[in-house]
Amino acid sequence: MTQDIVVQAPAQAAQLFLLFHGYGADAQDMQPLAKRFADEFPQACVVCVQATEPAEAGFGWQWFPLQGVTEDNRPQRVNDAMPSFVSLIRAWQQRAGVSHEATALVGFSQGGIMSLAASLQEGQLCGRVMGFGSRFVNLPTQAPETVTYHLFHGKSDNVIHYGHAVSAAEHLVAIEADVTADVLPYIGHEIHPDMIDLAIERLTTHLPKRFYKQVHEADPGDSPVRH
Repeated sequence: MTQDIVVQAPAQAAQLFLLFHGYGADAQDMQPLAKRFADEFPQACVVCVQATEPAEAGFGWQWFPLQGVTEDNRPQRVNDAMPSFVSLIRAWQQRAGVSHEATALVGFSQGGIMSLAASLQEGQLCGRVMGFGSRFVNLPTQAPETVTYHLFHGKSDNVIHYGHAVSAAEHLVAIEADVTADVLPYIGHEIHPDMIDLAIERLTTHLPKRFYKQVHEADPGDSPVRH
């Protein structure tokens, strides 16, 4: 946690945004998005988290190694990196005094891959996952009941094809998961300012499906009766 960047830390945080960078980058790269979150949500603790393993590329850091990665071995590499990734999240939740329901994991590229996978492998870890230019390693077989997914992808992304976001969104809708997906034209593998605007819009206007379910399942006796 020593190289993590705390962008905002109110005395009593109501929310926790943890931002995870891509391969060959560092915590500093997530600051533009983090600062926007801090401006929009003054009661939130906002942290750019840095991976602890130097990237094989010779610069920056990595959540898991990319050299020789394939569709077949990627899941195992993600699994191998997961315990330390989850430990970082739990440590920041404890430090900020914020529950999993009020925690949002925000990841770009490899950081998004880890965030999406973590939400499926670890129970009661977060309330939202925001993936920018990322993908699921394995799609869930059943809908995570307490997690909302927001996917953002550039249609000109030549690192991770936008089709991953489209197919993931279609699958999540089919299993009745809570998801939004935005594919933006003329944008590549980046966190574009238009994506940041959309992220704020999704956070401020999208009511998680679980809240609708709670209302629907409420005791009918608590509801007013009209004739």
